[in-house]
Amino acid sequence: MQSFDQLGVKKHFVKAINEMNIVTPTNIQAEVIPLLLQNNTDLIGQAQTGTGKTAAYGLPLLHRIQPKKKDVQGLILCPTRELGQQIAKQLFKFTKYCDQKIFTEAVFGGAQIDPQINALRRTTHIIVATPGRLIDLVKRKAVDLRKVETVILDEADEMLSMGFKKELDVILKMLPSVQNKWLFSATMPDGIRKIVKNHLDKKAVKIEINKKQQVNRNINHQFLVCEESEKLHILIQMLNSDPKARGVIFCKTKAAAQTLAKQLIAKNFATDAIQGDLKQVERDKVMRAFKNESLRVLIATDLAARGIDIADLSFVVHYQLPDKDEYYTHRSGRTARAGNRGTSLALVTPKEIKQIRWFEKTLGISFKQIRRK
Repeated sequence: MQSFDQLGVKKHFVKAINEMNIVTPTNIQAEVIPLLLQNNTDLIGQAQTGTGKTAAYGLPLLHRIQPKKKDVQGLILCPTRELGQQIAKQLFKFTKYCDQKIFTEAVFGGAQIDPQINALRRTTHIIVATPGRLIDLVKRKAVDLRKVETVILDEADEMLSMGFKKELDVILKMLPSVQNKWLFSATMPDGIRKIVKNHLDKKAVKIEINKKQQVNRNINHQFLVCEESEKLHILIQMLNSDPKARGVIFCKTKAAAQTLAKQLIAKNFATDAIQGDLKQVERDKVMRAFKNESLRVLIATDLAARGIDIADLSFVVHYQLPDKDEYYTHRSGRTARAGNRGTSLALVTPKEIKQIRWFEKTLGISFKQIRRK
């Protein structure tokens, strides 16, 4: 396996990432980094979350920034506030040993706009933004995108499923100097293909970390057959069997997520739910509690869980199966991150076994049936 040095990454970046325990490039990093360091190019990268995409595009982007120029030169679009803050934090750590400062600013909806406008008055080389907030800032003339040379769409499929298609079209049309468009997505639904067709070069390079490898290989996929009425009892048994294990439990609807959270709280489990109706302040509060481990279990709906990245989660439970196979990819990818192992357990009724077989076929994974203890 090549090292980051051999991929062409500059020494001061290698020193910083080694300190972050990023030593051996992942598949996507090994394929993408040399390509993006060489030439201006459009790129479509297909890889699931948790594979090190931020370093795959972040390091080449940092190589391209000219710190002496005060303009915004790089733009990263992402679906959620959490992901935006996480990307900005990573880029900041990557630049620890740079001779000249490279400044990154994260802007997102659900927070007051004035502090973000003030922050952008300082020198900013890279903006990480959610699409709606970026358009607001452009309208208020708080940000100038005319000198942006590289734009990155991270988790593009998630941005589409959150309803940002129109905003993405608007933003991609307002970048007169752009020379590089890099799009990363775990799945390639029709909406993404349209964006590629309308905005990316026909010669865009496509790098696909094999569809059959989209679901992380360090995840142990399991299913347990039970009746709907037995699920809560089985879940409680599972949580009691390993009191230190932390994870995310997925429901399909907001109502189911809220109900399950109440039921687990009543049984004295440190838990809370995030779902689409939560105000950003409340969502942040729940996520903080989960990150600092005062919550052990997080109950989430598919959309509300977008952008969650918490290390050392040992399990994901599908209390209700998702409708789409790409949702299974996104859900199960919350565990076994950064080379760790994890378990993805689906609680299924006898009728739903055929859906498990469908996931096996389309995602190229195998599930192990487990019996009740």
